[in-house]
Amino acid sequence: MGHAPKPYVGHIRQYEDLITPYDKTRAGFVSIALERNERAAPHIAEAKDLKVKASKAKNPIDLASMSSIRSGLITAAGISDKATGHIDELGQAEAINGLIEKYLEPAGSEFVEELIYRFLLTRGDALGGSMRNLVGVLAQRKFTRAFVASLRIAGTAFEWLPNVGKTNWLESQDADPQNLEAAKGFSWKHNGKNRVLLYNVKIPFLGVKGNSVDMCLLNCKHDQISEKTICAHNSYIALGELKGGIDPAGADEHWKTANSALSRVRKKFKEHRFAPYIFFVGAAIENAMAHEIWSQLEKGELENAANLTQDNQLSSLCHWLSTL
Repeated sequence: MGHAPKPYVGHIRQYEDLITPYDKTRAGFVSIALERNERAAPHIAEAKDLKVKASKAKNPIDLASMSSIRSGLITAAGISDKATGHIDELGQAEAINGLIEKYLEPAGSEFVEELIYRFLLTRGDALGGSMRNLVGVLAQRKFTRAFVASLRIAGTAFEWLPNVGKTNWLESQDADPQNLEAAKGFSWKHNGKNRVLLYNVKIPFLGVKGNSVDMCLLNCKHDQISEKTICAHNSYIALGELKGGIDPAGADEHWKTANSALSRVRKKFKEHRFAPYIFFVGAAIENAMAHEIWSQLEKGELENAANLTQDNQLSSLCHWLSTL
């Protein structure tokens, strides 16, 4: 009897197949830019309102007594909304006075413009942080969309775990597609075997505090998930990393992070004589990175891989994962 075909051969025949095409990179940048503009809109509106109100002041000192812009002044002083709650009235006043003395008074007649500049600097930092988080969220949602499609096209009934609010698993039939895309996990049966796919699982025996594995396929029912299940090596069928960053400049760094995590997973399971399937999905895959992924696939270090921007690869990997 011959060996079973490797699961990636249906969508990857050579390392070049993994490389992200230029048009997909461009489309990814445009998508993120549009999302950034959408998220920036409220901050721009706040800045415009702050400018109108601050323009009524004759000089920078007058700003300190204007209660209607106090929150804007605190932001311009470099204090985030989150940090504001941890600073008392005296601390806030000191921050505002420091802003006026160090930046606004030296700006002379342009003090309002300097205020708006400082305000947007702080808001920009917050926006940058949320955008970095958004990249991961969007990648997970794209993967989920493909995974749910694979289950539904196969006629596989499943349950899902909402991302917020309820902690109970829900039936999928009447679920809003947008809610499904933000799910934390899925549960189904294949060939009479129970399967659960969970996102961002912290596995204690990996030994890295605070770190989690992006995707874990477990051999259990959803109502059997517990700390004991998560700590049992034989619970795991497959584990994978998902990197959604589209910028080619950061591709190698994303791969190094994912590869390090997967190597640690492989090592820890091997120590207990278990060998779950290991897989990787990434959006930005450059030439050298594609070579390395392909090499690991050929050597069996990776069981499967896909480029997140290539629908055929993503569909094939999701079908494989849902039928293990």
